[in-house]
Amino acid sequence: MQPRVTAILVAANGADHLDRTLDALAAQTRHPENLVVVDVGTTDGSTAELSFGGSAQLVRLPAGRAFGDAVLQGERSAPPAVADEPVDEWLWILGHDNAPAPTALADLLSAVEIAPSVVVAGPKLVADDDPSLIRAFGESMTRFGRSSGLVQDELDQGQHDRNTDVLGVAAGGMLVRRSVWNELGGFDPALPDVDAALDFCVRVRLAGHRVALVPEAKVTSAGPIEEFGRKRVSEARRVRMHRQAQLHRRMTYAPAGLVWLHWLTLVPFAIGRALGHLVAKHPAAVLPELAAAFAVAFGGGTGRARKNLARTKKLGWAAVEPLRVSWKRVHEHRTTSRDVELARVEDAPIARASFLGDGGIWVVLAAAVLSVVTLYPLLGSPALTGGGLLPLSATPAQLWQNVGYGFHSLGTGFTGPSDPFAAVLAVLGSIVFWSPSTAVVLVMLVAFPLSALGMWFAVRKVTTRTWVPVIGAALYAIAPTLVGAVTTGHLGAVIAHVLLPWLFVAVLEAHRSWAWASGASLLFAVVAASAPSLLPVLLIGWLVALLVGWRRAHRRLFIPVPAAVLFLPLILAQATRGNLLAVFADPGVPSATRAPSALQLAIGQPLPDWSGWLPATSGLGLVATVLPIVMAVLALPVAAAAIGAVLGHRWAVAGAALVVALLGFATAFAATHVTVTGVGSTTTIVWPGSGLSVYWLALVVAACIGIDVLPKAAPVAGLVATVLTGVAVAPAFAAFYLGNAVIQPTTGRVLSAYVNAEAQANPDVGTLVVVPQDDGSLAVTLERGQGSTLDDQSTLDATALRLSESGARLTTLAGNLASRSGYDPRPALRELGVSFVLIDDAGDDPEAQTVHDRAAGAIGQNALFTSIGETTNGQLFHYDGEVDRTTAGSAATQATHVLYLVVLGVVFGAAALLAVPTAPRRRRATSNVIEAEEPATTFDEERDE
Repeated sequence: MQPRVTAILVAANGADHLDRTLDALAAQTRHPENLVVVDVGTTDGSTAELSFGGSAQLVRLPAGRAFGDAVLQGERSAPPAVADEPVDEWLWILGHDNAPAPTALADLLSAVEIAPSVVVAGPKLVADDDPSLIRAFGESMTRFGRSSGLVQDELDQGQHDRNTDVLGVAAGGMLVRRSVWNELGGFDPALPDVDAALDFCVRVRLAGHRVALVPEAKVTSAGPIEEFGRKRVSEARRVRMHRQAQLHRRMTYAPAGLVWLHWLTLVPFAIGRALGHLVAKHPAAVLPELAAAFAVAFGGGTGRARKNLARTKKLGWAAVEPLRVSWKRVHEHRTTSRDVELARVEDAPIARASFLGDGGIWVVLAAAVLSVVTLYPLLGSPALTGGGLLPLSATPAQLWQNVGYGFHSLGTGFTGPSDPFAAVLAVLGSIVFWSPSTAVVLVMLVAFPLSALGMWFAVRKVTTRTWVPVIGAALYAIAPTLVGAVTTGHLGAVIAHVLLPWLFVAVLEAHRSWAWASGASLLFAVVAASAPSLLPVLLIGWLVALLVGWRRAHRRLFIPVPAAVLFLPLILAQATRGNLLAVFADPGVPSATRAPSALQLAIGQPLPDWSGWLPATSGLGLVATVLPIVMAVLALPVAAAAIGAVLGHRWAVAGAALVVALLGFATAFAATHVTVTGVGSTTTIVWPGSGLSVYWLALVVAACIGIDVLPKAAPVAGLVATVLTGVAVAPAFAAFYLGNAVIQPTTGRVLSAYVNAEAQANPDVGTLVVVPQDDGSLAVTLERGQGSTLDDQSTLDATALRLSESGARLTTLAGNLASRSGYDPRPALRELGVSFVLIDDAGDDPEAQTVHDRAAGAIGQNALFTSIGETTNGQLFHYDGEVDRTTAGSAATQATHVLYLVVLGVVFGAAALLAVPTAPRRRRATSNVIEAEEPATTFDEERDE
């Protein structure tokens, strides 16, 4: 007797496909006896005017119902099977995009007629816009339950038509015996999006039936099942759907004795896989991986699926084992896909300049030689001091103790956030863990060659001639702001200058991969922490990059996140004080900086000494008058090339660079008008050199573009610009030999050997340091242990608007000790923990010398103190009375410190994992298809004679 077929057509916002599918159903050579159209919350009007009668009917369901649920409702709404008649009932499952070929149903029925054990038959799904392209043809899974399409997105040449016996078929176009559908309970409700058809076919196999493909039957498909009824599916949602389906099926198929083990390992394995996604540059899969594990572990549905499987299972897993795919085949498929992608990337145009062959390495080596000659007195030194520098703490543990929120022993001690720069120092010191202070020396020594290296790659991104990056690298390495920062001890500005070209390249490439985007986020954080005054220009640059590359903005979107984690505690603390501008204060030891003029800033000079020319020519009267004119002339070639670049064909890039240069200049100019850091009895400006580093970087980029588009005179113009810039900064490079350098090598000892010896036994010993000022006042600091270190410094302390209670007590103590009075210092000495008093040398200033002599005389005649004598740091006195030990902060403060370090570790660890470059292993492509392990059977093997 002829079988009876009920077609169930599920529609969900399928206006682009539904009419075509209905027409294709009407054109079948073998019509289905019944048609049930299930409308799942359609809002595009495609089903609004549908009406059926007779053997066709329309069922409406609310939006959000799963495809399998819609099929189940359609089956229940179809005419019931007649028990008294021996009619073979079949369900034909279609989606609104599954337009069948005219003979599709006839071919499916013919196939199941000659093979009675086949209860599920699937057609060949082809592209709706190109019937010669196979969308899907058979499904299988690995030993651990990962689903795999056997054939996907291949040109149909009949090469797979013999592989008909498979583990599963897609839901679209599936023909299933109605009695088996009802016996197995249809699709698993816990698989609403993907793998529902595969899971059903697996249960069919375990129930003793067969699943087969019918290559002659063709049905169109507009996309995978997870996109059914949706305008767009994000990558994160797609990953969660597939992973959740895999984990659910794994829990369902697991032996009873191992279910508990699978359940216990769901979340731990998800955490491990999330880290793996970070390493593999798939951050979009991290949260979906965790969400899928939690959903399967605690969402329910597994128990019902296991009961349903146990109720219908008649065969063991050995029955489906030959139809699984091996990991070897999956790996070969992945490798082939990677090779195709890698070949596409390798076919892209290569860079025109070679680092080794086009002068890049030579300009870096020249910069290294320049660094050795300029900083020769620093070679072999274990530490540096002077300007904004001090030695670092002696161990990495002490370095990290000063990172984050906690108790800081600086001065009289306070609880609060550290500078973000403390984390940079901790990383540098941990690299040279046996002598952390040496890291500062190394940074100064490699600053010039690393600046040249980074700028060479940055200029290569925007120019075509092979020699132009050499000009850019040379100009950036001899930048006045870099040599000025090195010789004055502005370590943060040096680090920012070195990293800015790398940040420029990383932001440009961030849209290409997560490795570049994560690298940009780390560089952004380090540059911002090293030079907080650059925060506004960095954020503006980030916003512009988002707007310009808005189509791929998702990777650039997270670039500021690590920096935000670093700065948030400090911003909140300064905002609470009402001193938000203090966030931009320079990290390191507060040092007085004289503000340069607007002309000097425009020429790139961070100091008013004209790069050392002013002190070097101080004996020549007319030089001071003509010096500004000469320096402007020396800077003219670079400026002319930069401005002339906008006249060339790459005017847009050059114009953007000039806008950035203007932002850098504005940052430097604003820095000279922001005085938030206290130095002795006065305040000082923010170091303008950091803004000038951005200014100089952008100016050099624009100048290199201008030189690149020049005709034959270009090499001469580039050489002239470099030579004249070198002449302009020559005295600054000779600062150590002319005696103008502020920094100097040191042994790493901050206080005298006597205090250091005492600090070995008592790390909290306090030393009151009194520094005579040239205005007749005293600068007072309280040092703990072996003295303050660079990582101890805090802008929160240096920018305080008013003295704390303990700070006021300290100044009162110092003022009374430095003059003869009836003041009893013993309570203050005991409470503040002061055991030594050090009067610093006064230098050559007579006013300061007078203050020094008065203070030394007063303390020397005080019976409470014993004179130790003159030391390398000044005159030292010892207080013999008992003093209190300082506290290291409360338990809550210490817990907050640890928690903050954990947060830093998670954020920066994730960014670092993503930033590590990875590449697929190359191998020759073998196959584009994942096939089953065993040869497939055909319907001819089971013909019913």
